Amino acid sequence: MADKLIIIMANTDPRNGEELGAPIFQATVAAAMDYEVEVVCTATSGRLMRKGVAEKLFVKKGSPKSVYDFIKDAHEAGVKFYCCSPNLELFDMTVDDLIPECEGVIGGAHLIEQVMEEDCKVLTY
Repeated sequence: MADKLIIIMANTDPRNGEELGAPIFQATVAAAMDYEVEVVCTATSGRLMRKGVAEKLFVKKGSPKSVYDFIKDAHEAGVKFYCCSPNLELFDMTVDDLIPECEGVIGGAHLIEQVMEEDCKVLTY
């Protein structure tokens, strides 16, 4: 049985806040169950790793918690967030633009290597 979960947020669009709840919530639950959890934000969802973006997003209108609050909760539970390297150029970001909860930048080769060589499961959103 796998002891690691990788959640890839590729098609999750930050402009649609309701799409952001499930992957972050499931990452938090898996971490609380003592699984090693990584969330890789790539394509459009890479914007979530930029300072100031997730603070303005809400899963549900009128919610007191922003998407950034959910990211912080997940991080406190042990979830590691990563930004995919092409997002830096795509969204004119530098490493200094990333939120503190982002563990760093990874490339496609790193992700593929993890999926192929480690005992892990992958969820894609």
